[in-house]
Amino acid sequence: MILLLARPVGYLTCTWLNDAKADTTTKQGYVNDASHLNETAVDSVIKVAADPEIAANQLAELIKTVSATGKKISIAGAQHSMGGHSIYPGGIMIDMKPFDRMQLDSTHNLLTVGAGALWSKIIPYLDQYGKSVAVMQSNNSFSVGGSISVNCHGWQPNTGPIASTVESFRLINAKGEILNCNRQENNELFSLVLGGYGLFGVILDVKLRVVDNKMYKLKQYIFDSRDYIKKYDELVNRNQNIGMVYGRININPDHFMEDAMLSVFSIDSQATISSLKDPGYKTFRRSVFRGSANSNYGKKLRWKMEKFAARFLSGKKFSRNQLINEGVETFQNTEPGYTDILHEYFIPRDSVQRFIEVLRKTIPNSKTDLLNITLRNIEKDEDTYMRYAKEEVFGFVMLFNQARNPEAEEAMKSLTQRLINEAIALRGTYYLPYRLHATQEQLFKAYPAAKDFFDLKKKYDPQELFQNQFYKAYAF
Repeated sequence: MILLLARPVGYLTCTWLNDAKADTTTKQGYVNDASHLNETAVDSVIKVAADPEIAANQLAELIKTVSATGKKISIAGAQHSMGGHSIYPGGIMIDMKPFDRMQLDSTHNLLTVGAGALWSKIIPYLDQYGKSVAVMQSNNSFSVGGSISVNCHGWQPNTGPIASTVESFRLINAKGEILNCNRQENNELFSLVLGGYGLFGVILDVKLRVVDNKMYKLKQYIFDSRDYIKKYDELVNRNQNIGMVYGRININPDHFMEDAMLSVFSIDSQATISSLKDPGYKTFRRSVFRGSANSNYGKKLRWKMEKFAARFLSGKKFSRNQLINEGVETFQNTEPGYTDILHEYFIPRDSVQRFIEVLRKTIPNSKTDLLNITLRNIEKDEDTYMRYAKEEVFGFVMLFNQARNPEAEEAMKSLTQRLINEAIALRGTYYLPYRLHATQEQLFKAYPAAKDFFDLKKKYDPQELFQNQFYKAYAF
């Protein structure tokens, strides 16, 4: 037994000892985003005031002043997009993070929150009132403004993207005017701003529908990946008591994408809500995950440990808020010279198995290092102009470890373009917040509304004051 444990213990210990501290420094006068591949010189970074009235006046005056100079404005929150969506060369970046005030209307289950607020602040705030976020990403490191600008989604099954939970928001437009936007008032602008990547103005604050915080009991299932939809229907869709769900596919090179794991969280209405606490075993879980980068042995070890943990964790109980209250720092890449890059493809349910086969054949020959595949269910999006869920889809969230050099970037670009073509052929789409590797032709095929979207951008912002690298890459 000691001999059997020696290698994995030694491997994880070495991973932990060699784990670098995150370096977030950027050269003076430059900004970057989560990709660490977009270091860009800008004119200035303006932090918005925390006070709502002061911030509104500050931003209105800034917009009018900048408009007269011919310079451009980009808008930033936590900057977890990866294609320069919050950056414009030589532009003025507005840092929204200080604008994070929030107020709960518990009678109507509405949270009014500043666009700069991070979920890591919102979750504890709601927790004290017995409430929780209705739809958000699986981590708490992102801002509200950024989340609705990319129209995020999460582990909430049979639910639309976050846009479906937005009651209204206030927007400062290109004239410096404050507009209220909802499904009745300024409704076209409402649909353009949700998933609009900051191109139509500055989101001030948002009214979000919230839900009750509840206790969930976890059960994990391991099965052949070819049965994913069948098992999803059996374990999730036939059970009305499900609160959260996510799937994983094995990336162990010896059995690449042969097995899948479904984590199902059923509502336990009899359990007492537990208090919010820091996630456990963070250092250990980080070592297991980071140990899988650039290592076939590490990938095999991780899948074995996760299968073992499935038996241990099944039956454990967690509050809804506990499940979503973990930051990306638990898993993020801090190794110098490397970064982690996300892909995401949205595939209709009847094409899920075919896309799994595409990935199984394509990725091993792509000269890329795949770390993770998570599957999430998203219902049809009824609210946004640039919608990625035109029907019920399953999001394939893939994380790659990538060297920061031209050869690795070219390999990633080639893989991305191939997978986008495969997704489009299956009536699917790809997610826009990541690296700008898609061609303009691919963008317009995946998002037929894109040409009108860019035309409407010029209608609402004739000077094209609000810009970023995504707009620069595809709108011209």
